[in-house]
Amino acid sequence: MYPLRKKWAWLRAIGTTRHWLDFHIVMGLAAPFLVALHSAFKFGGLAGMAYWIMLAVVASGVVGRYLYAQIPRSRKDAELSLAELQRMNAQLTEDLSGQRLIAEEVWRPLVVPIRREEALKMNLGKALGLMLVLDLARPFRMAALRRQALSSWERATTLDGFLASSHPDLERVVALARRQSWLTAKICFLDRAGQIFKLWHVVHRPFSYAFLLLLVIHIGMAIWMGFL
Repeated sequence: MYPLRKKWAWLRAIGTTRHWLDFHIVMGLAAPFLVALHSAFKFGGLAGMAYWIMLAVVASGVVGRYLYAQIPRSRKDAELSLAELQRMNAQLTEDLSGQRLIAEEVWRPLVVPIRREEALKMNLGKALGLMLVLDLARPFRMAALRRQALSSWERATTLDGFLASSHPDLERVVALARRQSWLTAKICFLDRAGQIFKLWHVVHRPFSYAFLLLLVIHIGMAIWMGFL
């Protein structure tokens, strides 16, 4: 249904793209398990080929969902421009610079680990890898930021900064830093994420069409042989 939504206007009026994509992913993740039950965990012949192609579709779908999240969008799912992102980022920088709890020379390296100029010089594979690394490292960087304002006892009670503290001002700074860290990464990799997402479509669609073709053949043979 998700691919049809792109073609049929009346479907686009129902829900948001993000919710449709999430439902598409959930159904895709459930499909291998259901198909495995249907085949009694026997993956030989044409059905087996279809199953492994389906797993490739599911794996590429998970990657696609991650790439989709790398392109910032408005509440109406419209892609935000670089200028809009930079304005948002400038406001966050101003808010962070205005606080006096954590010095700028401390929070800036944790919040801005890479520059856009550096990201633009990377090949697509390296850019994708670094996007993933930065997303995985963000909780650790925010914990390091929180530790700057915590006592030894508070570090212990917050699991070394990974849990929220009892200081509202500190948590506001951490929330701002987390938002700017996320936004900075999106700005740096905006062009690369778009390019990788287009390339992903080139890979994902053939697997999807091949699986659909094998599925139709499988159902047709089942009907022809009298199983249905």
